[in-house]
Amino acid sequence: MWDYTDTVKDLYTNPRNVGRIDDANAVGEVGSIVCGDALTLYLKIENDVIVDAKFQTFGCGSAIASSSALTEMIKGKTVAEAETITNKDIVDFLGGLPEQKMHCSVMGREALDKALANWRGVSIEEHADTDGAIVCQCFGITDTLIRKVIRENNLKTVEDVTNYTKAGGACGSCIPEIEHIIREELRQHQAEPAPEEHPRALTNIRRIQLVEETINNIIRPILQRDGGNIDLVDIEGKRVIVALRGACASCRLSDVTLKNLVEDKLREFVEDDIVVVEAK
Repeated sequence: MWDYTDTVKDLYTNPRNVGRIDDANAVGEVGSIVCGDALTLYLKIENDVIVDAKFQTFGCGSAIASSSALTEMIKGKTVAEAETITNKDIVDFLGGLPEQKMHCSVMGREALDKALANWRGVSIEEHADTDGAIVCQCFGITDTLIRKVIRENNLKTVEDVTNYTKAGGACGSCIPEIEHIIREELRQHQAEPAPEEHPRALTNIRRIQLVEETINNIIRPILQRDGGNIDLVDIEGKRVIVALRGACASCRLSDVTLKNLVEDKLREFVEDDIVVVEAK
């Protein structure tokens, strides 16, 4: 017996937005009753906002719950906002789905894609997920959809692909081709350079906090060992104004201390372009 969340049970037994919209201006159909799951999504879009969404589905409880969840998620959103929703978002909304039922969330996302394509006047034949070669004849799954689902959900095995698309879940003759697609996608992913990380810019408050912590916990103890000290006078953006005290104040190498100790440590622990100057 599947372990369903309370949200899945609620949306299955009391589904929201069931039915059709007679004046819908966006319709997306996926699946087939012959294959066991089918979903038709109806949208009413006005001024780029989805003002109404309904569905009709033939399938299991997970399919009904996923479709119901999708309609709840997209109503009131702009088309641009709806397009950012992934099958993972549907699963999160439901509080999770059994691995063997993940294809229901993918079906919902695919129906949304096709409905929005329909709204834009793109024919089903021109839609990206129907383009490409049929890999799974039993369920009519294309290589395009398989590759898309692998990338979006970081899938690694044929079993994963079957759980998310049903491909390979009937006669099994397509399993070698699915394995080939997985190997290609994994090689491509490994060959792609890791995205360069750009650290988030510090706010003024956070910069001040880090400067004070670095001076108090790292810089001051070093100076105090030689009879010196340091006071933080002011911070103007990334310009830190300090005053050397004690033995450091009269040291002929005070400029070296400011640059090679104070500034270097602040650049290491706060930001790499901080400038330290001595108070006049």
